[in-house]
Amino acid sequence: MAVAEQAPTSMAVPARRDRTPLGDAINQLLKNRIAVAGGIFIVVLIVMAIFADFLNAYALQGYQSELDRTNQTAYSKQVLQDNNATPGELSASPNLEGYVYWLGADNLGRDLWSRTLYGARVSMSVAVVAATVSLIIGLVYGMIAGYIGGRVDDLMMRVVDFLYGLPVLIVVILMQVYFKSLGRRGGEDGLVGFILNIDQAMGGLFFVFVALGAVNWLAMARISRGQTLSVKQKEYVEAARATGVRTSGIIFKQILPNILGPCIVQETLQIPQYILFEAFLSFIGLGVNAPTPSWGIMINEAYQGLRSNPHALFPPSIALTITVLAFNFLGDGMRDAFDPRLRE
Repeated sequence: MAVAEQAPTSMAVPARRDRTPLGDAINQLLKNRIAVAGGIFIVVLIVMAIFADFLNAYALQGYQSELDRTNQTAYSKQVLQDNNATPGELSASPNLEGYVYWLGADNLGRDLWSRTLYGARVSMSVAVVAATVSLIIGLVYGMIAGYIGGRVDDLMMRVVDFLYGLPVLIVVILMQVYFKSLGRRGGEDGLVGFILNIDQAMGGLFFVFVALGAVNWLAMARISRGQTLSVKQKEYVEAARATGVRTSGIIFKQILPNILGPCIVQETLQIPQYILFEAFLSFIGLGVNAPTPSWGIMINEAYQGLRSNPHALFPPSIALTITVLAFNFLGDGMRDAFDPRLRE
């Protein structure tokens, strides 16, 4: 009797994983090694800036109690016996016996590692705040102009064109000169006095944020307007309009989620410009207030003694260069990854 053939068992089909545009973009970004390296450096720098109180040279070498006793911060600690100390040199101060200047000291004996580390706080703060302010103002302005259209769009964009015609650098310098003069005069009451107190508490950063945020949203406004013009004719926007959704609901619930990605990528490419802008303002004395450390201030103080003490120029210059390059690499990688036309 013939044996009935056994029916082959069906093989289990693995569940299909759906691919999303975001997942494809992230995978593409992770393949870009130089962009990943730039992102890792930025994350490490942000962490170091946040925990600078524990990572400065005084704290790591066990001299934090000396700072507490003298009521000084690590970036303003002046040991004139150690002025222009070279990298690796021991402190000549009896209160800092055995202390090592890893990167050397400036002309006032302040530790360069500590000041460079705290200077990262200023640069990262400018990068985050200026980019956020520019993104929010530019997005809202551009979406309103692009969606409403007509005469409103013409009027709003003519305002942008007019502001574009102004020399941005000169405008920012004049704003900073005015703010600094108010701060030096002092004795202001009311809202002006309140703002001056905020700026003083932030080491001069508040007016830097105001100056940068007031002029750097123009490019984002143009980009968001162009994105809105291409999206507002889509079917889902027409459906929302037909169902009676208000204009604000269409702009912020239908258009904004679909144009936010490209706008964030574009804003990432502008962050190096903000960092360099702050460094330039600090270099010419219109940035943060001394003794708050900024890489621009440190470069200004170091270049005057370049021939005799060149080591003081290297830490802030190298930190500024690598940070700007890291943001450029990350921004280029994000642009290539999130733009389907640029993917391989």
